[in-house]
Parts: sequence; C-alpha cells; structure tokens
Amino acid sequence: METSLRYDGQTKSLRIHAKESFSLSPDAFFQVHGELDTYYFDRSCCKAIIRHMSPWMSLGVELQYNKRDKFRYRLHGKKEFPLTDDGLIRLKVKAAGDSDTDFGEKNGKAAAELILTKLNFRVDQDIRLKVGYEMSEQVSYAQIREDNWTFNLDNKGRWNLRFDL
Repeated sequence: METSLRYDGQTKSLRIHAKESFSLSPDAFFQVHGELDTYYFDRSCCKAIIRHMSPWMSLGVELQYNKRDKFRYRLHGKKEFPLTDDGLIRLKVKAAGDSDTDFGEKNGKAAAELILTKLNFRVDQDIRLKVGYEMSEQVSYAQIREDNWTFNLDNKGRWNLRFDL
C-alpha cells in the first residue's frame, strides 16, 4: 500500500492518502484510493479505478465519492511523447471527462505538460520539473518533485505539498 501526507495551502488541511493496486492482467490493474482529512477526522475522498496501459496510451474508468459531489463517474486518458532519446524530456497530453450519477452534470478537462527529469541530481536524488497548461480552467501550473517530496503550484495562487511515506 502506498501512503502519503498531503497539505493543501488553501484549506490549510492535512490529509492522509492511501492507495492500493491489484493486477488484473499484464497491462491492466484495479486501484482503490482513500483519503482522511485530519481536520474533520472524516474521509474526504474514496475512489475505485480500472486502468489499462498500452504502448500508445493509458486509459482509466473511475467511480469517485467525495463529501461535496457525492458519487461521480470519470473517464481519463493520457499519452506521453518522448522528446529526447533517453526519455528524460517528455510532452504529455491528457484529457478527462466526468459526470454525476444521473449524467446530468458533465465536465471535461484537457491539459498539456512538459516534463524534465534529472536523474542523480545529487547522489541517489532524482528531480522532476513539470510545467503545464489546463485548458478548461485556463490555468498554468508547475510541479517540482524530489524523490518523496512533491510541490505543486498554479498561476491562481493555489499550492499543495505531498510527502510519500
């Protein structure tokens, strides 16, 4: 099981996130995610995902529950294009669509990301820098990841910090 601590800069809340993956086939797996908000001592999100990985694309089908929207369905896909022979610089495009349980409210998202990875930045330390643009919200964002630490921020002033345990 993978667990992480996540701190959100807007809500000032610390969440404990856990996920577990179960293999369905060599190129498909089932994932369950859960999150506990330490401020309210209540679950903030639960989801189940079936993901299919292929050489040309990654696809997922998701059922999510959160306190605000209750149940939602989600379809998502992403594709990476290596820009260098070693794959350390990549372009990723991704899209997702979600809906409530009666398919009344529907939302779509699409984003493009440029990812730069520096292996062994220092001894046994890898760094990844990601910059992207999300089209539906028209927001640019960045991510800096160093082994277990991840810092995300966007041009609307939102930020969060994650530590993988």
